[in-house]
Amino acid sequence: MTPNPSESGRLNSKSVNAATRSRPSQGTQAIDRALEVLSSFVVEPEQGITEIAVRTGLSPSTVHRIVGALCANGYLAQSPDDRYCYGPATLVLGQSAREALGFSLALPVLEQLGGETGESVNMGVRDGSGVVVVLRVESVQPLRFDQPVGSRIAMHGSSMGKALLAFGNGDVSGLSLDAITENTITGRKAFVAELAEARERGFTLDSEESIVGVSCVGAPVLDASGLAVAAIAVQGPTVRMTPERQLHIGRRLTEACVRIAEALHLSAP
Repeated sequence: MTPNPSESGRLNSKSVNAATRSRPSQGTQAIDRALEVLSSFVVEPEQGITEIAVRTGLSPSTVHRIVGALCANGYLAQSPDDRYCYGPATLVLGQSAREALGFSLALPVLEQLGGETGESVNMGVRDGSGVVVVLRVESVQPLRFDQPVGSRIAMHGSSMGKALLAFGNGDVSGLSLDAITENTITGRKAFVAELAEARERGFTLDSEESIVGVSCVGAPVLDASGLAVAAIAVQGPTVRMTPERQLHIGRRLTEACVRIAEALHLSAP
C-alpha cells in the first residue's frame, strides 16, 4: 500500500509548466529542466530515460543529456540495466539540509511515536499550496502506508495540511478544494467547520480523503506565538485506524508535538 520542506523546500513532484520551459534565458531553462528531472525521482525512485521523459514532458534526447550531467556529478546513479536513481551527492545534500534546518532533532520523537503506534509517522512543512514530507518513520507492519521524504501532499486532503491550516493563519479563501477521493471535503463552508473542530480537538483527522483505504491523524508543531510551523501525522490502513484508535493516537500526537517544539527550540521560554 505504498503510494506513488515550508518555504525551505524547492523541489516537488510536479512538472514545470510550458511557460517555464520557454523562458528566454537558456541557462535558467537548463537549470529548470535539471531540477525537474531530479524532482521526478520523488515520485518514482528508479526510472529509465523513457519514463523520465514521459513524467517530465521533456524529449528523450534532452533527458539523456541532463541525466548524463547529473550522473557525472553524483546526483544520479546508473544501474547495469540502464535504470537511474538518486546518487550519493543528493544524499549528502539532503542530509546537510536536514541538519541545517534542524529537522533531525525531531526524529527521535517520531521514532518513539512510530514504535508506540506501530504505524508510519511523517513530519511535513508547508510549501505553497501543499505539504512536503521532510521526515518519515516507516511502519514495521506488512500492510502499511509510506510516503517518501520529498513527497508533496494536498493541503486540504491530508491531516498534516489541515493541521497547518487550522493552527496557522486559517485563511482558506484561495485554497483549491478539488476532490481527490469521494471522501475529500470539497465544500468551503464544511471545510472551515472541519478546521474549527480540529482547533477545539487539538488534532486533525483524514478519513480516506487523500488515499482510499488510508486514514491519518495529524497535529501541529507550534512556535512560541502559537502558530503551526510544521505538522506530524500517524498514517495507516483504515482497517486499523478505527475512530477510537484515532482519538487515542491524537492525544499522543499532541504530546509528541510539544516535545518536538521543545527540541527545535520553538517554545516560549
